[in-house]
Amino acid sequence: MNTQYLDLMEKTLSAYSDQHVLDYFARVQQEGLTEHGFARLTANIGILISHGRRRDLMETFLQMMDFCCRNMPHVKAANDFTVKEIIFCIRALEAAGEVVPPGKIAEWRQAFADLDREKCYTCFARKPDDEVYNWAAFTCVSEWMRFVDRIAPADMDFMDTQIASQLQWLDENGMYQDPHNPMVYDLVPRGLFCILLHFGYREKFYAELDECLRKTGVMTLKMQSSTGEIPYGGRSSQFMHNEAHLAIVLEYEACRYAKEGDMTMAGLCKLRVQMALDNIAGYLRQKPIRHVKNRFPTETGYGCEEYAYFDKYMITTASFLYAASLLCDDSILPAAGDSMNLYTWETAKSFHKVFLRNRGWFAEIDTCADPHYDASGLGRVHRRGAPSAICLSSPCAAEPSFRIGDRAALAGAIAPGVRQDGKWFFATSPEVKNKVISHGVDRDTVYAVMESIWPDGRRTEMNCRMKSDRLEIFLLGEGEIALQIPAFDFDGETRTEQVVAKHALEVHYQGWQCCYSSPEKIVDLLQTACNRNGYYRLYAVEGCNALSCKITIDPEKA
Repeated sequence: MNTQYLDLMEKTLSAYSDQHVLDYFARVQQEGLTEHGFARLTANIGILISHGRRRDLMETFLQMMDFCCRNMPHVKAANDFTVKEIIFCIRALEAAGEVVPPGKIAEWRQAFADLDREKCYTCFARKPDDEVYNWAAFTCVSEWMRFVDRIAPADMDFMDTQIASQLQWLDENGMYQDPHNPMVYDLVPRGLFCILLHFGYREKFYAELDECLRKTGVMTLKMQSSTGEIPYGGRSSQFMHNEAHLAIVLEYEACRYAKEGDMTMAGLCKLRVQMALDNIAGYLRQKPIRHVKNRFPTETGYGCEEYAYFDKYMITTASFLYAASLLCDDSILPAAGDSMNLYTWETAKSFHKVFLRNRGWFAEIDTCADPHYDASGLGRVHRRGAPSAICLSSPCAAEPSFRIGDRAALAGAIAPGVRQDGKWFFATSPEVKNKVISHGVDRDTVYAVMESIWPDGRRTEMNCRMKSDRLEIFLLGEGEIALQIPAFDFDGETRTEQVVAKHALEVHYQGWQCCYSSPEKIVDLLQTACNRNGYYRLYAVEGCNALSCKITIDPEKA
């Protein structure tokens, strides 16, 4: 097995102290299984033990595994997600030889042979058109793994019903439309399809799943940031596990292209896997380790939905990393350079996104963002090597469905504005209709033009032009216009240094500086907006009829 995956899994587990593991176990013993975090923790400890790591947890692991196998088959506790992971653990321990006491593996296998689907699984499709979304995909893979591991006979009618219920949510590009189209949950079901096909599913819907993965594999590459990250957008965004699931999809595609003899694409996929793993590794090097991409104390839950607490989502990173490792072919070498580095790409209308990439620079525009998670406008500007949040990694939501402590919520993105009733009114508002009217490549520049139509009929055009060393924004409108700039202020632990002048704004953070400069006046709006990464102070470039702003991100000068 690829040791990098094991290293990252072990580092993820290190976020749980030994006492934390014991306290978590005691709590679950008292309250019973209620969600999938505990089973995932158990499975990952067992997998690491099977590879000669964390043997110090053997006694605790055996008790935890006995508890899971005794309870999971007969108790609804989101086991749809984790039956497959317990089976992965059993398979790893069995392959390792005499690691656990004699008879234990047979005992655990028997427990899952006796699984009662009605009592074990929380949500699955009973008809092909049931609206159960990705739960059915998890349930299907769990049932398939019981069959693959010879624990239970195949029930193809059941599994095909689950798959059919999932195919109805694919858009014309093959992207998965979970409610409100969050980007993580486009990726998750496709990753589950990869696992299913990797482990031998060749039944009724094989051709449709294979075609979906083939189409969306290239799109996944186009949506991956130059920092290795998946797109922002919607629920469960900005968590450590995001890039681990990206690795599943790209490991699968690397193997596909290698089998077809296309080593250029296979190598590109492996290069992008490495980018995703490097991104995860960077966050895991921080102390203490957080499960969400900020530095607020874990107990605050800052940036997290109600369901996205540490015990559930930290270990999820390790679970997805292990799934990716199972699909990994180490004989496929990463490409020496990135051949997909000068392009724009637009999703179907359902996802309302446009992506721009110019070598180490990357941008993401959302024209119709969900105000509970994001804001419309230019919501991401990344430069390879720089901290993702120093310019903007995701927008600030006006009505966040994630915690921001006692801060007031306010929409924030790099977005146009007009003067209305003496105040600035920005295109981050759902009342403004936005659309990208053109995008493409012009020699060494990639560009996208977003038109905004305001409630009073006014129009503005924001032309984003990305070169290999900067992003330039040109805004046209009638009368007083502005460009909103959210400037990174606080990550939960460290405040940035902001240097403000009439025509320039600098943000200094972690040895990098992000500079916004304009011939027009830059003003402090005296407001702070919040996203999952932290606080952003809002500024605006103000002009009349036309204005421009240049954004650069560079290492600090020694």
